[in-house]
Amino acid sequence: MATTPTRPRWQRWGKEALWLLLMALVISTLLDLWRSPTLPEGAMSAPITLQDGTTTDLATLSRGKPLLVYYWASWCGVCRFTTPTVETLWQEGENVLTVALRSGSDAQLREGMAKKGLTFPIHNDESGALATRWQVGVTPTFLIVKDGELVSSTTGWSSGLGLTLRLWWASLH
Repeated sequence: MATTPTRPRWQRWGKEALWLLLMALVISTLLDLWRSPTLPEGAMSAPITLQDGTTTDLATLSRGKPLLVYYWASWCGVCRFTTPTVETLWQEGENVLTVALRSGSDAQLREGMAKKGLTFPIHNDESGALATRWQVGVTPTFLIVKDGELVSSTTGWSSGLGLTLRLWWASLH
């Protein structure tokens, strides 16, 4: 009677791990598509006032180089992990604009950012009006905008490598 050779345990676990990774990727992609904001007509050219008093718009900021728009909140638990990553990207020369959702007055936000050593450009969405118009319902939310077009979005935790790869991918298009 011949016996069939069994595969080593690491091969079986490796195959299962690969299937789990693939399923996680599919689920994550579906969640991103479901939760992705639908920016209203004219959102790319609508003026946005930054904390330093300057006014800009997404179309201008994203011309020629992909723009990472990071929607976060001071009260968001996950944002405690993603905000330093966005600050690092900004310090490394990436094109970044952040929007603080219901995180206090301009003075409170400025004070909180100073305590944490955050220097990235920021729009204070104190009342949540911009989040409502952009249909952003989850923090953190990351939008990648290139030449005034929304290229991709994701919500929840994202690594520095993941964000860098998204910006690189957008630069190719």
